[in-house]
Amino acid sequence: MSGRAVAVRWHGRRVDAWVPDPLTDRDLSVSEPTARRTEQAAAAARRGSDELPARWEPLARLLLRAEGVASSFLEGVRAPLADVAAAELDPTLPGETAKWVADNLAAVTAAIEQSHGSPLSTAALHHWHRTVIAGTSHLLPEHLGRFREVQGWIGGTSPLDAALVTPPPGEIDGLMGDLVAFVNRDDLDPVTQAAVAHAQFEVIHPYVDGNGRVGRVLVVWLLTRRLRLVSPPPVSVRIALDRGGYLSGLKRFRLGEVDPWIAWFADVVHDAGDATVNLVRAIAALETRWNERLAGVRVDAAARRTLALLPAHPVVTASTIADETGISARAARNALATLAERGIVEPFDPRHRAAGRPRHWWVARELVDLVADW
Repeated sequence: MSGRAVAVRWHGRRVDAWVPDPLTDRDLSVSEPTARRTEQAAAAARRGSDELPARWEPLARLLLRAEGVASSFLEGVRAPLADVAAAELDPTLPGETAKWVADNLAAVTAAIEQSHGSPLSTAALHHWHRTVIAGTSHLLPEHLGRFREVQGWIGGTSPLDAALVTPPPGEIDGLMGDLVAFVNRDDLDPVTQAAVAHAQFEVIHPYVDGNGRVGRVLVVWLLTRRLRLVSPPPVSVRIALDRGGYLSGLKRFRLGEVDPWIAWFADVVHDAGDATVNLVRAIAALETRWNERLAGVRVDAAARRTLALLPAHPVVTASTIADETGISARAARNALATLAERGIVEPFDPRHRAAGRPRHWWVARELVDLVADW
């Protein structure tokens, strides 16, 4: 075991809460096979990042959008990628699910930007927390961007029937200070460090809500920083394919079985890196086919300029095109019409479109389906 049970009272009844050992007190050594897996995982993550072309920002945003969808899926929230992209363009669209995912994407984007700067701080964690639950949380204001001051638990309806009763509020500041110090070390294998930091964060469960999402944002920050990536591997996408293995691994970590958890996590990072390479190449092939369909269209035509925007904006409006390219709204509409004639975009009606909203959305369906299948 890697912690201790402490008695707490819940509505007058005693329950045992679990307080994990600080990471500074834990033996985090791994077996030789697991060490090789973490090295291979780091190499795969770098390959995935290096595969992005010189014009990498649009593809990186597309990958991060998929990461946000997968992270939300792990919390039981499902939203089609096209609806998420539409919600990013128009936050006034009704429908909580797509906004939930868009908030997650905003936190991931912020974490990547911050990874190249100062060391991690509790202030950064609080910022991510406020961001991931910004538009959809029903938490009281005093719970936003602050460690919890109430007893928490995982699973069940209360600590009386929970799968795990998390540390009492009085333990959180010390545990999180230890975690932040651990994350800011640079003498550890990055994949091992990310695996351990994420698991410890989830066991502590420092917030009233949003812990899973913030814990996965922490992985993004750490891998991007330590491996010097332009875009992190979509770890949530691979976790979503083996949720049972994820939950089992977290339990084994709590029981002191660090090596199996790190080995499983390393395989996830490795698979995510390989998947990134495959997806980037598949998108490049799709863009080649799109350009072939535009044979006869001038190189400087608005339709070709619009085509270049689709990886970043798989759902667009004429206003989006006009704003991004500087062309007139009429030219943008004509460009979209040309792309539709060539089978590159098609009309799109957001599922939660407000009554009376004009139908002038377009989706690059082949691109959306490619990422969804991935």
